[in-house]
Amino acid sequence: MAEEAAAAKVSSIFIYPIKSCRGISVPEAPLTPTGFRWDRNWVVVNYKGRAYTQRVEPKLALVEIELPKEAFLDGFEPTKNSHMIIKAPGMPVLSIPLTKPQDVAEGVSVWEWSGSALDEGGEAAKWFSDYIGKPSRLIRFDAGSQIRPVDPEYGRGHNIMFSDLFPYMLASQESLDALNKLLNEPVPINRFRPNILVHGCEPFSEDLWSEIKINKSTFGGVRLCSRCKVPTINQDTGVAGSEPNATLMQFRSDKVLRPDKKQQGKVYFGQNLVWKDSESGSGKGSIIKIGDPIFVLRKVSSPAEAAA
Repeated sequence: MAEEAAAAKVSSIFIYPIKSCRGISVPEAPLTPTGFRWDRNWVVVNYKGRAYTQRVEPKLALVEIELPKEAFLDGFEPTKNSHMIIKAPGMPVLSIPLTKPQDVAEGVSVWEWSGSALDEGGEAAKWFSDYIGKPSRLIRFDAGSQIRPVDPEYGRGHNIMFSDLFPYMLASQESLDALNKLLNEPVPINRFRPNILVHGCEPFSEDLWSEIKINKSTFGGVRLCSRCKVPTINQDTGVAGSEPNATLMQFRSDKVLRPDKKQQGKVYFGQNLVWKDSESGSGKGSIIKIGDPIFVLRKVSSPAEAAA
């Protein structure tokens, strides 16, 4: 039997090393069970250890991150010369070693999760405190001692670092194009902060994808991505407006897509994924590259049938 034609292809891969700060576009990235390598490994926290996000501190949108190109090669191990470079308007350049820090921070919390984490130290704390204008620290997830599970209703057995809810998020260029046709001012994909951008499918096809294969790696589409206010924040200026959420509410709300389900006033854009090969341990050394084909293994017939 001939293999079914690819439903789409990977057009961009984005990694957000520090939660709510600017993403990095890369040609390829290694998969890990908790997301792409380096994705949301760090978070900026306040004096109580609570995570800052753009919802509260939109200036984080202007914080640029650079990682060495070799950090995205399979099997890369940081040396004392490997650094993450952090830049922001009006701030000196901050350099953070990719080797793990020794200091531990207790009582770190991101949404429902709390635990201990690794503290990147005084220089990083001063930099972010000066930039945000409030006492802040840069914290790194401690995968050696901590587990942050995905909501078992949607992704039992899967874990994340400092992502909001799931290890991966996918959206299509066609969905963005369909939205932009309805907006007075088009928005770029960075408003939605996906990890995987695909192209070549119908708009919002990704709503229906409950299991897909990207190259040789299998993913479960476990929950439609409901959107908070972050898509309304211009990622080049840090200034919030009303769009695109006001327009999404007209054609991408639960009222429109899921009229018979419990109404929560949510709008949806993108599909949250878990990497299924990580369950069996068969995925070691897996990488996704731009241009990789996407095959749909299972799908539902309408967004109302998808988990949301």
